Amino acid sequence: MKVSTLKSIYQCKCPRCHEGDLFQRGQLFNPTKFSDMNKDCSHCGQYFEPEPGFYLGAMFISYGFNTAVFIAVWVALSVLKPDYSLTLLLVLIGVGILVLTPFIYRISRSIWLAFFVPYRGKDIQSSN
Repeated sequence: MKVSTLKSIYQCKCPRCHEGDLFQRGQLFNPTKFSDMNKDCSHCGQYFEPEPGFYLGAMFISYGFNTAVFIAVWVALSVLKPDYSLTLLLVLIGVGILVLTPFIYRISRSIWLAFFVPYRGKDIQSSN
């Protein structure tokens, strides 16, 4: 994986051309619209839902990120306050996941799509 591929993943750009946005701009912090994806790439025309249920695999990536958040909160709390209560741990994990849900959702879908759609770069310009 090239650096530009990693950059396109965390910026949620089209994996085929690294130009178009996967998600609608300005909706990340809107609780009802953060999950709205564009139908296709505005730059190269890549369709972002190749088949029904395509993004079910992104749930496993999301699960990995959520597990990492759980462990990070648990370790941080254990270091900062060794005599914490279970209630405090669960509240901090809940708040952490609630705040990070839009980011985790988008990154998981971006990673999943990048597994299946190769970068074409200059080839796109000649085919359009």
